[in-house]
Amino acid sequence: MKYYFNKTIQGTFQEVIDKAKKGLKEEGFGILTEIDIKETMKQKLDVDFKQYKILGACNPPFAYKALQAEDKIGTMLPCNVIVQEIETDVIEVAAVNPMASMQAVENEKLNDIANEITAMLEKVIERL
Repeated sequence: MKYYFNKTIQGTFQEVIDKAKKGLKEEGFGILTEIDIKETMKQKLDVDFKQYKILGACNPPFAYKALQAEDKIGTMLPCNVIVQEIETDVIEVAAVNPMASMQAVENEKLNDIANEITAMLEKVIERL
């Protein structure tokens, strides 16, 4: 089982970020964090890096259910979605596969939640 789903599409980096955010919103996710890796690498290491952002996506009702089922599951939240520039106007979007990460957690209550979140994130990636 792969630990992520991905798709490479044409468009500017910002256009694809906007599409990814819109798709996540349509599936009930909000963006809790947005990390600009390019900017961070420049500031912290003074190195140039490609355009690469990490979107910390959260679906509050499912996060709440997961936290009720397993109080340490917050270590795996939010669901990360990356957007990275492969080359000019060729952008990859990848999302974590919750089923892969949940395999490490021995709690059957999380299986249904992980299955639903997995399906939702797969839809977001497929629709790009």
